[in-house]
Amino acid sequence: MKFGMDHRTHRLNVGKWSVAMPRSRVGRIATGSALVVGGTLGFLPVLGFWMIPLGLVVLSHDLPAVRRQRRRLAVWWASRQNRRDTRNGGRRQP
Repeated sequence: MKFGMDHRTHRLNVGKWSVAMPRSRVGRIATGSALVVGGTLGFLPVLGFWMIPLGLVVLSHDLPAVRRQRRRLAVWWASRQNRRDTRNGGRRQP
């Protein structure tokens, strides 16, 4: 499963979905910031808390501090999945 920005195509990949992102750095930062701010208003209709992590993924393409946190989370998640797989004898649990 893909998750993050593709540097060659400038598309945001989230699982099986792919969305075109602005090519300019300012456009990506504005889009990511708008998603995070809109996510904080997730209690309102249409907006949702799902917008916060999506905005952080968009921001991680251009902001080193956010990128480090995203990579740290990705490494933690992969090690967690590996521990779960070894505990189950190599079988994936749904």
